[in-house]
Order: sequence, then C-alpha cells, then structure tokens
Amino acid sequence: MAAAHLVNRELLLVIQQIAGEKGIDTEVLFEALESALLSAAKKTMGASENVRIHIDRHTGVVHVYQRKRVVAEVEDPKAELSLAEAKALNPDAELDDELEQELPPKEFGRIAAQTAKQVILQRVREAEREGIYSEFVGKEGQIVRGIVHRIEKRNVIMEMGKAEAVLPEREQIPGERYAVNDRVRAFVVEVRRSAKGPQITLSRTHPGYLARLFETEIPEVQEAIVVVKAVAREPGERAKVAVASTRRDIDPIGACVGLRGTRIQSISKDLRGEKIDIVEWSSDMATFVARALSPAKVASVTLVEWAEDPEAPEDRQPVVLVTVPDNQLSLAIGKKGQNARLAAKLTGLRIDIKSEAEVESERVRQAEELAAGRAALEELPDVPPEMVEQLVAEGLYSPGSIVNAGMARLTEVVGDRWADTVFGAAREWVERHPAPELDSPESAPDDIEVRAEPDGDRSPA
Repeated sequence: MAAAHLVNRELLLVIQQIAGEKGIDTEVLFEALESALLSAAKKTMGASENVRIHIDRHTGVVHVYQRKRVVAEVEDPKAELSLAEAKALNPDAELDDELEQELPPKEFGRIAAQTAKQVILQRVREAEREGIYSEFVGKEGQIVRGIVHRIEKRNVIMEMGKAEAVLPEREQIPGERYAVNDRVRAFVVEVRRSAKGPQITLSRTHPGYLARLFETEIPEVQEAIVVVKAVAREPGERAKVAVASTRRDIDPIGACVGLRGTRIQSISKDLRGEKIDIVEWSSDMATFVARALSPAKVASVTLVEWAEDPEAPEDRQPVVLVTVPDNQLSLAIGKKGQNARLAAKLTGLRIDIKSEAEVESERVRQAEELAAGRAALEELPDVPPEMVEQLVAEGLYSPGSIVNAGMARLTEVVGDRWADTVFGAAREWVERHPAPELDSPESAPDDIEVRAEPDGDRSPA
C-alpha cells in the first residue's frame, strides 16, 4: 500500500463521470475513496488507527502515511520512531513531537477493492440524497411541476428531475384522476430527511397552492402591487381569497379577475373548476366579515365580547354576530353552510348568522323575559323595590337568573345581610314555577342560530 501505487486511470475517469452525472463535487468522491481504501486496509492488512491515506487528485497516486511519536527508545514501531529517524524526516524534530511517515507500497486485494466500491457507492448515494434535500427544502411553500411516474394505493408518485415526490390521496382535489406521464403542478408542503432519502410531500388542496397560483398568473400579485392576505378553500368546490392593493389607483379585485375574467378562469381551470370568490381585505373586522360573506348583503356585524370564563381556552376565536336581511339568509349561509364556513376560515372568526326577523323576534322575546323576570322579582317577599332595581342593573333580572348565578355572585351584589333572604325567596319561586321542557324537536324554537367556525385550515405560505 502506498507511495507508488496508482489508482486505475479508468477509476479516475469514473469518478469524474459520476461527479458530472450526479452533480457531486469530485472532492467528495475522492474523500470517499480515501475512506474506503483506509477501511479496506484496516480489514485486510491490519492497519492501525494512526494511518492516513491521500490520493493525488491529478495523478491518482495513493500515499499512505502513519503518524508516529518521536521517542528516545522505540518500543512500538507502528506508533513510535527514533529521534534519528525523525531528524531524517524533519531536521527540526524533537522528542515527543508527532510526525507522519510514509509507508512502503503494498497491493490491495480483491476484498479491499470490493470494500472500496461499496463505500464509494454509499457516499455517492448519501451525497446525491443530500443534494436533492438541499435543492427541495428551499422550495417548501412553492409550486413545482412533475410527471406522474406511478400510482400506489391512490397516492401519486411524481418524478421531479432527480427526485421523487408523493401527492397523497388526501392532498388531491376530489374527483381528479391521474395517469402515468401526466404533467402536474403541485405545492410543496414538506421536505424531510429519512432513511430512504428525502421525502417530498406535495398538495393540490393546500390554501397556499391557490395563493401561489395567484402569484404565477397575476402580474400585480407577482410584483406585490396586490397582496393575497388570506385564503380559504373547500378543494374542487369553492374558495374565497382576500386581497389588498398597495396602491390606491389599483383595484385589487379587478386585477385578479382580469379582462372578462380570463385570469381567474385560468386559475379555476387548474383547480378542476373550483369557484373562486375574490373579496377585498379590510383591517376593520366588521367590514372584512361583511365582505367575506359575499355575495350575500349584510345588514350589521357585531363583535361579541367574551364573558369572563377562567376555564375557557386562551386560543378560542372571537365571535361575531351577523345580521342579514330575511331574503339574504340562505345566500349568506350557502349550500350546506359552505359560504358561512369559508367566511369563518377566511376571517379566523366564529360567525353567527341571523336574519333581521330572527333578531327582532329574539329582541322581543328577551324584552318579554326581562319584563316577566322583573315582575317575578317584585313578587318576592321581603325584597324592597330599590333592591329589585339593583339586581336588574347587575344582570340578575329574574329569580331563575339569581339561582343560576349562585350565592357568591348574589353576595357581591346585595351583601351578606340580604343574600340569604333573596336567594331563599328566588329558589322557592323557581320551585313553584318549573321551566317548560322541550320534549321533541317540534317544540324547539324556530329561530335557531347558524354558526360557522374556523376549522384550523392551513394558511397560505
């Protein structure tokens, strides 16, 4: 092994060829070959740990060096050399210095060559995988193109240059069908390392895919004159996109729709005919909610403040109450609640939709309940009129509300002196006037609210 041994010229040519085809630095392959030869030397020739192999990058000559310590008396020739030998290598050498001494050449056997081959192939695969990972990890959140290579259990495996990517069934637009050699555009959701190499996951249902399509097809979005602020999708059926303009003279909706709708039609065609509603984004939440529910006309939007509730989750969304004209209720809710759901996803709010008639009916009912509750409070024995006013002002407008609030809350309002008296009287009144039970669906009130909530849909990248 060493100073005059030439690595086969053909092997050098192979290294250059592999480097060119796989896009791998030749230095990586030379280092892999050196490592392979060293591994083979340790297996077949018993080379020690202090051996280093270097291949001349131009001539292919293999040099083998052994690191040794300079000692006064040599006991282990493989790890030590005398001061005289050291001076021959380096005149400045002194005791306890470490020097590298080149070993005489020896031939590698068949096992050594096989070991070298395996290590090189492994390094090539590793370098190739790392190259693919480095290339695609920077494409997360971007659109890529690929060719359908095969289909496994409804998962589409796509060729993307040197890499393979998977378009899982759950990330495919419902109703789409794929055939081998089809060209497909998709959104890179995730790129991660694995034992089998980079795992690239694609999606055609992700909201980010629609946002990137806007960038691809609409020059104003590409140039950041129009900004996509939010996207909500029910893939293959309908989507809502909120856009805003950074220039007052540019209509963001008109820019996205294009002349005679050509731009938005092109995007819709890519999404298997998905209907796309474009709404103008607003920093005013009431305005944004009203626009998000288009094409329905909205009468009013009211943000509902959360009551203090220590057990409520911190991340729950605010609720807005939306009132619409009676003839707009069905349009606002949409087929199977789709319009309301998409508006909730787009705004990130929980939306309660009621018609004006329902709101008025509820107002009348609440007024009647308040009047009836006040009358009941006035009937309670030993409760003076001024205390009735105090209870109503604090939201305890009926005997039932007093019992539901509990003794602690009542004590805060009327104090310890009156709490037992008022609570006892309210409880007796409730026992004498049990609330009616709803025994069947037919007995339920007609004005049931429609609520749509965000479902944690992924935001565009």
